[in-house]
Amino acid sequence: MSYATVELNIDAGVATVALNRPDRANSLNRQLWDDLRQVFKDIDTLSNVRVVLLHGNGKHFCAGIDLGMLDEMNALVSGDETCRGRGSDALRRYILDLQDVFNCVANCRVPVIGAVAGACIGAGVDLATACDIRYATRDARICLKEIDMAIVADVSAVQRLPRLIGDGRAREMIYTGREVGGAEAESMGLVNRAFDSAEEMKAAALNVARSLAAKSPLALRGCKASINYSQEHSIEEGLAHVALWNAGMMMSEDLDEAVAAQREKRQPLFKD
Repeated sequence: MSYATVELNIDAGVATVALNRPDRANSLNRQLWDDLRQVFKDIDTLSNVRVVLLHGNGKHFCAGIDLGMLDEMNALVSGDETCRGRGSDALRRYILDLQDVFNCVANCRVPVIGAVAGACIGAGVDLATACDIRYATRDARICLKEIDMAIVADVSAVQRLPRLIGDGRAREMIYTGREVGGAEAESMGLVNRAFDSAEEMKAAALNVARSLAAKSPLALRGCKASINYSQEHSIEEGLAHVALWNAGMMMSEDLDEAVAAQREKRQPLFKD
């Protein structure tokens, strides 16, 4: 598997995905959008991947959408000279397609850990909030700049951010476009932990990824499926969902191995 703007490396159950446009601060051009979607779709087909570690090559995580794409969007609206409504509908479908990219990250069947260094701006925040777990450097710069471009952020941060940091803090970030550092992001719950350097952050994130990769892959996937489902449904519906999941998945080789490892006082070894 090869991609023009993304690097993928798989080792011991951990898939490391790196955005690879360091000369452009990993800003999202059309190719990177497409590569991100494809790499996460590919990961979902691989039984040997148990967790994903997502970061950006170079100094920055992601500086947001490549401004050249705004020209593409404008061309969609003005492309049908006879009917602006049809051009607007084309733009709507374009935006929905971009949203689908981050949904592929959020809905990836295994946990995704985001490691944020340097700039995390605009669509970079959308990408980070689509991850299950986020770490950052203390000097990371996190902000939603769409308001200063006279745009409503539209590819998922407006929807996901309030669930992570609360309604009031999310509204402040979205309305003002102010920059949040890694330490403040940790204090508000936007990231799980902030680190002094990118090297320290990536080492810690990799350790967490490896610890998750050593756990039951069935149980990990079930935890993520249950959490994601429960975010969109009532407590009762979430309970019914996890009951159905465990009725179908719990009695497994993974359970047998976990019990045997407990009895034998050793670390369990789970199959892919």
